[in-house]
Amino acid sequence: MQIRTATVADWDRIAELTVAAYVDGGFLSAGDSYVTHLSDVETRARGSQLLVAEMDTLDGAAVAASVAVADAGGPMAEVARAGEMEFRMLAVAPEHQGRGVARALVRHIIGMAASRPEIHALTLCSLTSMTTAHALYRSEGFHPMPERDFYLPEKSARFPFFRREV
Repeated sequence: MQIRTATVADWDRIAELTVAAYVDGGFLSAGDSYVTHLSDVETRARGSQLLVAEMDTLDGAAVAASVAVADAGGPMAEVARAGEMEFRMLAVAPEHQGRGVARALVRHIIGMAASRPEIHALTLCSLTSMTTAHALYRSEGFHPMPERDFYLPEKSARFPFFRREV
C-alpha cells in the first residue's frame, strides 16, 4: 500500500469510493443531501490535503481509500481548534474494507500531525452509526469528547467527536 497526495486524475475514483462507502455501507441514503458534498472532490482537494491509499491489484495500482486532512481555520475544517488538525471523510472502497487500509491512513495522519510542532492534537467527527470506525479510532488512541460533538440542527443530528494528543 502507498499513501500519497491525491491528483486530479484520482478525483472521479475518490468520489465513487466515498459515496459507495457511505451509501453502500448503509450510513446514508442515496438521496441524502450530504452525498453531493461527498461527491465534490474538487472543493475538498482545494480546501484540504487530500490523501489516497493506493493498493496493488491484478490490474495494477488502484485507489482504495481517501481522506481529507485540514488545519483549524482552513476551508474544510469543521471541528479543529487552534493547534489541532482534523481529518474528514475517511472512506475505504467496499471491496478493500477489512484489509487495514483505514488504520494505515489513520496512522499516517497521526505521523503527519506529530511531525508538526504547532499541532498538539488530531480531531474528527463521525456519524453515530459508524461504530466500526469508532473502534478503530479508540484503538489508535482517540478519545470521545461528547462536549465537543458536532450538531446539525437542520437534520437533528449529532456527530460524535474524537480527539487524540500528538
